[in-house]
Amino acid sequence: MKSETILYGLIGLLVGVIIGYVGSNYLNEQYRAAPSSSGQRGAVTQGAQGTAADGAGSSAGPQSDVAEMIQKARNEPTNFEAQMGAGGMFREIQRFEQALEFYQRATTARPTDVEALTRLGDTLFDLQRYAEAEVPYRRALEQSPRDVIVRMDLGLTYFLRQPRNLDAAIREFQEALHIDPRHEKTLQNLTAAQIEKGDLAAAKESLRQLISVNPNNAGVSTFEQKLGRNPR
Repeated sequence: MKSETILYGLIGLLVGVIIGYVGSNYLNEQYRAAPSSSGQRGAVTQGAQGTAADGAGSSAGPQSDVAEMIQKARNEPTNFEAQMGAGGMFREIQRFEQALEFYQRATTARPTDVEALTRLGDTLFDLQRYAEAEVPYRRALEQSPRDVIVRMDLGLTYFLRQPRNLDAAIREFQEALHIDPRHEKTLQNLTAAQIEKGDLAAAKESLRQLISVNPNNAGVSTFEQKLGRNPR
């Protein structure tokens, strides 16, 4: 339950520093060539997502090649590689509903493929279908339980859904930190969730750990303001 000690407007401020997912360098609507996104999680700004921190260096081919790839995927619904390729094309241009179709087929073709399950979860996340994203993220973690990014994103599905489930979010963030105790984005998200829950003592400790990893983290000043003291 959110503590009454949290100031008005806290949720908006925390969303401004919470770490989520977004791709970068999108293809345009006509599928002209552009760099593809890496699928890494980036920083979310208040009211809108920012760009991902990392980007991969591949490019799409000419328009005819892209159209051929997408048509091949539609004609061969059990072709795993074709589904993943087409899904990636649509994610590049932020047409997430279309990407979802192909990633669903990919996970049907290979139900335990970690990459396909993660991309399906990421796409549902981008569509703000957070409760649904939980399912493929959990399936991915069954195959790769030490994937700190997927575990963190699973926590975010609880933090961002409505109504929020802060206890579940905190539990998943803590589990991610068991994998990598110095994972900066997870520490940032854990601090935000603990502040919103009203567990300020725990938040101060998480903030100390975050500062030890990166004192210049974008959320530090906001957290210090909310916690009412400088824990450094």
